[in-house]
Amino acid sequence: MSSNDPLKAAYDHATRFMSEAGQRHVGARATREELLDALGGPLPAGPTDPAEVINHLALAADPGLVATIGPRYFGFVTGGSVPVTVAADWLVSSWDQNACLFVTSPAASVMEDVVSSWIVDLLGLPARAGVGFVTGCHMANFTCLAAARHEVLHRAGWNVETRGLRGAPRVRVLVGGEVHVSAVGALRYLGFGSDELETVPVDDQGRMRADALRRQLGDGRGPMIVCAQVGNVSTGASDPVADIIAMAHACGAWVHVDGAFGLWAAAVPELRAQVHGIDGADSWATDAHKWLNVPYDSGLAIVADTAPLRAAMGMKASYLQRGDDEERIGMDWAPESSRRARVVPLYALLRALGRDGIAGIVRRNCALARRMAARLAAAPGVTLLNEVPLNQVLVQFRDDQTTTAVIARIQAEGTCWAGGAFWQGKQAMRIAVSNWSTTEADIDRSAEAMLACYRATVS
Repeated sequence: MSSNDPLKAAYDHATRFMSEAGQRHVGARATREELLDALGGPLPAGPTDPAEVINHLALAADPGLVATIGPRYFGFVTGGSVPVTVAADWLVSSWDQNACLFVTSPAASVMEDVVSSWIVDLLGLPARAGVGFVTGCHMANFTCLAAARHEVLHRAGWNVETRGLRGAPRVRVLVGGEVHVSAVGALRYLGFGSDELETVPVDDQGRMRADALRRQLGDGRGPMIVCAQVGNVSTGASDPVADIIAMAHACGAWVHVDGAFGLWAAAVPELRAQVHGIDGADSWATDAHKWLNVPYDSGLAIVADTAPLRAAMGMKASYLQRGDDEERIGMDWAPESSRRARVVPLYALLRALGRDGIAGIVRRNCALARRMAARLAAAPGVTLLNEVPLNQVLVQFRDDQTTTAVIARIQAEGTCWAGGAFWQGKQAMRIAVSNWSTTEADIDRSAEAMLACYRATVS
């Protein structure tokens, strides 16, 4: 047996899956019990031919795979994978580099520097900003908010990294009423209980109300963090970031922006007004495995001033043999020591598509979302619940009960996949158009399938 046999088998299965993703039943086709029967059983006592293992793995797992990389998956703001990023990710696994230190992978370290400069330029953020390459927006929020916690307590004369939180000055944290659960989770990890967060009212699209924030900021005494959001997970709406930053900074607060997908509006000239003033924030969190369509997992933690970021994240030990002036150290910018070189697919994507290509994906998805909204809203009994500023479409079919039934029927039918959301007292179906390969034909086919499921439900 050649040592390349399992690699060849994996290549064949992977390329077949990618080529067939657009024609697959979008949802999974097997139950948990069926998958346990196919994949489980006792641990083998002896070795198995590696190529046979790969073949078994691919075939047994296939019914349980969801075609999230396909053009008609509209759930959870999930992007696909541009082929060049998959190829680059194969290199990441074969190179098996630990991107925590310069000495363990000079190539990964340099690529992180290069991609950092490309990202902040693409988004119009301060050139001095530092970027940490993390698993996703959840950990990007954690990383940025750790830097925020450090800085606001440092200004109050408290070193949280050495003294901890016990006895520290109280930090007020203000969030919008539609704050994403990942930001709340990140704050919990950092010692801020969910019940102590100060919630600012939002409008009917989920945008933080600037007038309400002004009242809640009050006289602005003491350490404060304000969490804004661009790209509401249900409506796509963005907070009035420029006003939020001006008010918060006047009170000495740190402003963090959760922009899992909405931050990429800054890369499109005609959408940039939706995130006007965003460059004045102190930190930004976003995903690359959403609108940039690189493989999981890939997130970006961006902080305007690198000193608080490195103070919150940096680690030193005698065995690391590092100096303060050493080349980029990956572990100074993210909460991981051992980690894969997840920057590589991003490097490949940005070099392959360039500024115009990235903007093109975002622009096209937004146009397709508007097309989907128009097709669905034209049908009797279907109500559009959002303004569709970006790629999110939120609809209700007649009432809560009907909507729930229609979603279940759509997921079972398999032409496309969309999920549910409970939005301001109403059960809705949420459609996220995030895939680089989605076409107008995919939108039209999916809209017709959704409406057919609706008609079958109410007939």
